[in-house]
This record gives sequence, C-alpha cells and structure tokens, in this order.
Amino acid sequence: MRLPFRHPARLLLATLLMAGCQSTGAIAPVSAAGPAAGPVAVTPAAPARPDAAQGVPFPEWLAALRVEAIGQGIRAQTFDRAFERVTLSDRVLELDSSQPEFTRQVWQYLDSAVNEKRVQDGRLRLQQNAALLNRITQRTGVPGEILAAFWGVESDFGKSTGNFSVVDALTTLAYQGRRTGYFRSELLAALRILDSGDIAPERMTGSWAGAMGQTQFMPTVFLKNAVDEDGDGHRDIWGSMPDVLASTAKFVVANGWKAGEPWGQEVRLPDGFPYDQAELGIVKPVSQWRRLGVTAAGGPELSGDAPAAILVLAGHRGPAFLVRDNFRAIMRYNPSTSYALAVALLADRMSGKPGVLGSWPREEQALSRDERIDLQQRLAGLGLEPGTADGIVGANTRNAVRRFQASIGEIPDGFATKGLLERLRQRS
Repeated sequence: MRLPFRHPARLLLATLLMAGCQSTGAIAPVSAAGPAAGPVAVTPAAPARPDAAQGVPFPEWLAALRVEAIGQGIRAQTFDRAFERVTLSDRVLELDSSQPEFTRQVWQYLDSAVNEKRVQDGRLRLQQNAALLNRITQRTGVPGEILAAFWGVESDFGKSTGNFSVVDALTTLAYQGRRTGYFRSELLAALRILDSGDIAPERMTGSWAGAMGQTQFMPTVFLKNAVDEDGDGHRDIWGSMPDVLASTAKFVVANGWKAGEPWGQEVRLPDGFPYDQAELGIVKPVSQWRRLGVTAAGGPELSGDAPAAILVLAGHRGPAFLVRDNFRAIMRYNPSTSYALAVALLADRMSGKPGVLGSWPREEQALSRDERIDLQQRLAGLGLEPGTADGIVGANTRNAVRRFQASIGEIPDGFATKGLLERLRQRS
C-alpha cells in the first residue's frame, strides 16, 4: 500500500478533507508553509488505514509525530523533506509479522556465513584496508579481523545493505508494527540523523527493520557510535569505509570488548563431562574448566584464569567452544550465539586459523516451531519444567531435555532432536 503525503504539518486538515473523497481513494496534499506556489497534483492512493492498536488515522498520527519531532529540536524543514513522499509498506509489515521457523541448524548458518568465498573476500578487504584498520585497532583495541568479520556477516562486505527507505520502513513499523514504541524512537533518531546533515533522505536506505549501512546500525546506535573518521563533516556508514569501520569499532568497544583478549576457542570435552554446565550463563575460571578435563582442540592450550563458559550448540556429538568476555561483546551486537560464533570464526579464518575441527551431526534435521512447542508441552506434561511453550529452546527447555535424556539413559547434553521428540511422544 502506498500512502504518499506532501508537507504533513496540516495533515489533520487533510484527514478531515478525506471524508469527502474516500470513494476515490485520493488524498490531496496540503502545504505546511502556506499556499502552494503552483497547482499540486492529486496522487492516487488507497485510503489511510487506522492504526490497529491506537485507532488513529495515519495523517493525524503523522501530524502528531511532527509536533513531537519539532519539540525535540528537529527542524520542520527536515521533517517535511523526510516525509514528502512517505510510503507505508505492506512488505515491511509482512516481514515484521512473520514468525520465523528457525529451521536451519547452526552448521547450516555457519556454512553460509563463513563460507570459503567470504573468507577469501575478507582477506582481500583486510589487505585493501590494512592501513585504516591498523590505525583503528591501535586506537580502540579491536582487531581488524573482528571488524572485517562484522562487515562480512552483516552485509557481505557492503554487497547487501538493504534497499528499503529507512524512513518508510520505520514509519510503517512505528505506526502499525508489533513494537510501535520501539520503532517510534528509532524513527525519531533517524530524523535527528537527517537533521544533522550526515545523510540525505534518499540515501538513507537499509533493511526492512531500519538497520542501516555496511554494518547495519539502527538509528539510535548510529547516534551513539557513528564516527566521522574521514573528516569530511559527515558520518557516512553507507559509503565511507573509514566511517564504517571506525563506527563499528566504537560500537564494539561500547559493548565491552577487551583489548588483547581472545573471543575464545574450540575445545574438547572429556567423557562424562557434566553437560548441565554447558550453558552461556554458567561461567567459571578457565582453571576450573581445565580441572574438569577440558582441553584445547588444536591451537594454543587453555591459559589464564579469566571467566569463561562452555558453548555446545549440537550436543555431545558436535564441537564445543570455550567462550570468554569478548564473545559476549560480539553477542551484544546481535544476541544470537550462532551469529556471534559466525563473527568469531570468520575473523579466525581470515587471520589464517583453521575452521571448526569437530564434526557436526549433519544428519540431524531442525525441529520446526510447531515441533518445538510440542516438545515443550510434552516435557511439561512429564513435570520437567521446560518453561513457556513458545517454540524457543532456551536454557529452561535444554535443562528439561537433559532431565528427560538422563531418565532414559542418554547423555544429557540438552540437544533437542526429532528422535528425542519421538521418544517423548511414545511416553505420552
């Protein structure tokens, strides 16, 4: 659905005028700064739809947003230019309301995110930007390989930054999305970016959710972390590699990156390892993991006594990783263990380290969302306390799976599989 508006300062008046032309679906633009200089064409469009949650017609909602933006110091001309031809996007709403099935296993995600072509492309980008990356690393402590890995995973080194208008996308989500309050804040932040002159509205493109530039910053992240590294007076994370990489480094540091420390490494777990301890929320000094028999899987031996956790994403038959504070810093960029592992492993591969040494149980198919809910409901029916049946396999569900595995004589690694679901069904 397209709902273009010009000069929205008097859109409340436009709302009233629409009552007389709803049969045609036409919306007459109304000037914000007095009479138009010349005749203004009527743009055909579907009637404005009210916000399902607020019951406010779009022109009235937009007029109120204008008042709020100007009250926050955003210039009227900035707002009017940004919303000159704003569009509500059905595609954005479709993507926002869809419930992802998460049917890819972690190794399938890694196969895509850390494939050989991306590794080679990343090494080339490291060479091309060596002087810039060295300067940023010396200043921030974030290795160039980590910055390039974020760049590669987020946008394939700038090839896939998204072609949605950020203003259109955020307006759609702020007006009719599932989290209107959050996206309204992001929309106002986007307007502040435009008001600063960092980017023109027509160049402010990104993902359907409003993530922008080559390392996909949300507008609020941009305002806090974007850097004018090239000194041209603009913070340009779309086209300036100095700005892209320096801004990314600032964000990573803000997320807790510790200079000179590794993200972690692949490890081997001994027979009889207590898999109930293999949770991101269970942190022990490295010395305690060594005492439990955890050893390095190639590369340097486990050293130091810093806090670390054991990450096992595919049960006892898959690889295991000892992850440190910098892994958590990566996760603050995107709160997904698979994402953080992809960034970490891509950085390692680009720096010449080997890939994952352990083997994944590739024959295991992912559970669908309905199957995950069924799993949780059946675990609950056995009194194993998996938490809410929401289709998200978190720590509570994994612990319930471990309790069930132990009851049937399996290694209690918490890995939910189709075979385990079938055994649960046989118990019910």
